[in-house]
Amino acid sequence: MAGARLAGRGSRAGARRARAYTHSAGAGESGLARLVELHFVNLMGDAALTVSLAGTIFAIPTDEARGHVAQFLVLTMAPFALLAPFIGPLLDRFRHGRRWAIGTTLALRAFLCWVLAGAVANDSVWLFPAALGCLVASKAYGVTRASAVPRLLPPGFSLVNANSRNALAGVAGMAVGGGLAGAAARVGPEWSLRLAFVIYVVGTVLAIRLPSRVDSSSGEQDIEDSGPVPVRRHDGRRLGLFQRLRARVAALPIPVLTALCSAVGARLLTGFLTLFMAFLMRQHPLPGHSGTFVLALVVGAAGLGNALGTVIGNALRRLRPDLIIAAALIVNVVGALAAALFYSLTTVLVLGLVAGLGAQLIKLSSDAVVQRDIEESVRTRVFAWSETVLQIAWVIGGGIGIALPLVPQLGFGVISALLLLVLAASVRIRMSRHVPSPRSM
Repeated sequence: MAGARLAGRGSRAGARRARAYTHSAGAGESGLARLVELHFVNLMGDAALTVSLAGTIFAIPTDEARGHVAQFLVLTMAPFALLAPFIGPLLDRFRHGRRWAIGTTLALRAFLCWVLAGAVANDSVWLFPAALGCLVASKAYGVTRASAVPRLLPPGFSLVNANSRNALAGVAGMAVGGGLAGAAARVGPEWSLRLAFVIYVVGTVLAIRLPSRVDSSSGEQDIEDSGPVPVRRHDGRRLGLFQRLRARVAALPIPVLTALCSAVGARLLTGFLTLFMAFLMRQHPLPGHSGTFVLALVVGAAGLGNALGTVIGNALRRLRPDLIIAAALIVNVVGALAAALFYSLTTVLVLGLVAGLGAQLIKLSSDAVVQRDIEESVRTRVFAWSETVLQIAWVIGGGIGIALPLVPQLGFGVISALLLLVLAASVRIRMSRHVPSPRSM
């Protein structure tokens, strides 16, 4: 009992310190703190959902063939096939009711988690459709929340700083949610899903209670259509998904396009490193080291780099996001080249660290560039299309990791060459003088 009381007092003290941090520097007055707390709860729910599904439809055994892993990569694209052409424009349509849009994404996941709990217990055919619905709703939440951040920015806060504070809350939420779900899953996977249901219900209430300025229409123009501006070929027919994606990406302002190009490089690297290292360590572990142990170290290094990226992004208040993106991409290139030229445990761990660091810094900073340079009326759809591009990049990077022969120097050499091409492309885009209007998207 004494231990329980001590743990309770420690938890309450930790919660008070966390609340003081989220409300500091004017975030409480501006309403940013409420968005940060919502993001904490959202990631708690996502972590509980992930733990619940880890032993069901998304667990891939280590002896799985490359073809099955490739099928999984294709599966990860399914939510984005809906997010980009449909959900992003729909959320832009309801930007004056953004609190309700965010709340809807959480309420939908709460309902689907309850359905999943029954599906897992009874081996129902609704297992996959409900899980896919959760993925789509999660991505819709992400783009809507990101587009709301500029409305709640406190005086003296940079967008990178605000995004980093959200990311820090997300890391804490994943840790807490994963721990609670792991304890609940000991009873059964359906109980961790019921826990996720409760968390998402709480998140729905928090979303509706966000400050009214999230829905403010001051200085905005209404959108007359409910979707993206139709893009057609010269013969009058509508373009396909990837053709439309290319057309809209090309219409982005130069700073946003440069940031997106760099983010593509970071996602290529993380997708490649995840799958190439998994297969490489299974068949050709480093001499004197267990392949599983090395893989765990690389994953841990990437996680540490991701956490460091969040902390560093939170500390870089005065540095422009464009400069952060450029520096992070260069560090990624150097790390990949070092692994290709001097393949060893040390260089692989360094690459994992810089890959996680660069991916997080570039993501935080590229979000800040979109929030800074894209008009409110199309910001959510831009986030949706950019998330689709980045997921495609991750899938391509993972596909390269699966397809290449398991030769370390070859694999890391290929990804280094691709990153150099991305770096050159970002420089060329930055030097371009043409800055299209975001209205043209």
